[in-house]
Amino acid sequence: MTKLASALEQGEFVVTSELTPPKGTDLSGLFAKAEMLKTWVTAVNLTESHAARMAMDPIAVGHLLLDRGIEPIVQMTSRDKNRIAIQAGMLGAAALGIRNLVFMGGDPPSNGDHPDAKPVFDLFASQLLEAACTLNSGRDLMGNSLNAPTQFCVGAVMNPGARDKPAEIDNTRRKIDAGATFFQTQAIYDAGAFIDFMTQARLDRPVLAGIIPVKSVKMARYMNEKVPGIDIPEEMIKRIAQAGEDKQKIVDISIDIAASTIRKIGDASAGVHIMAIGWEEKIPAILEAAGVANQAP
Repeated sequence: MTKLASALEQGEFVVTSELTPPKGTDLSGLFAKAEMLKTWVTAVNLTESHAARMAMDPIAVGHLLLDRGIEPIVQMTSRDKNRIAIQAGMLGAAALGIRNLVFMGGDPPSNGDHPDAKPVFDLFASQLLEAACTLNSGRDLMGNSLNAPTQFCVGAVMNPGARDKPAEIDNTRRKIDAGATFFQTQAIYDAGAFIDFMTQARLDRPVLAGIIPVKSVKMARYMNEKVPGIDIPEEMIKRIAQAGEDKQKIVDISIDIAASTIRKIGDASAGVHIMAIGWEEKIPAILEAAGVANQAP
């Protein structure tokens, strides 16, 4: 059992974060961030060509993090690979010691830095989950036997802020039926709305609430306009605006907003998934302000 799976099973407050592999081969910056987060998080997500921008394969990065005693969660999308390549990648990940996977569709290539790339989307997210669980059973998607099964802890994503909440709940339940053992959500800013969603959904899987610190008024406006399921309340935006050009004050307010959200979510989630997007060094301060202890021995 992975550290992540064990923590979720034992009902611990789980903290995960997210790092983006580089466009290139120099991993020194990513390693430094991972080492800094090592005692604060249970595991670290590694994105797969985030926002359809080509970057190093997260499986390779995950293997190197394992060598450093840091547990990875490798994200896998259906954007770039068909079911043969995806299953082959999963087997390769298993051989390299990677046991935590989280699945999603992925952004279309037209949004990224290779807009002429052909999208694949051979499998839906629920089918990706089914593929991983089938490999765990010792077979591939066509029922062919493996010479040894995988032992993946598989997760998926959900969006409590989706406009059509009944449809999102139905989609989440399909992912549970397909084998999802945990969920990570889109960023939460309205704790009350998140709690209402969770009460309505009545899910029997642990959910890690997404947290993205708001770095500026411009970022908040952009996310509200462009990112589905994001709704940053106007009162939060006004707080940041009142800081003016005082960068430290903006940081302090952003940390306070994120920590307050974590505290308000309370028992409605099994933990949090902090996507700091370049502010990884602020994660310890956010967790300390939220009353979440460092996990150092």
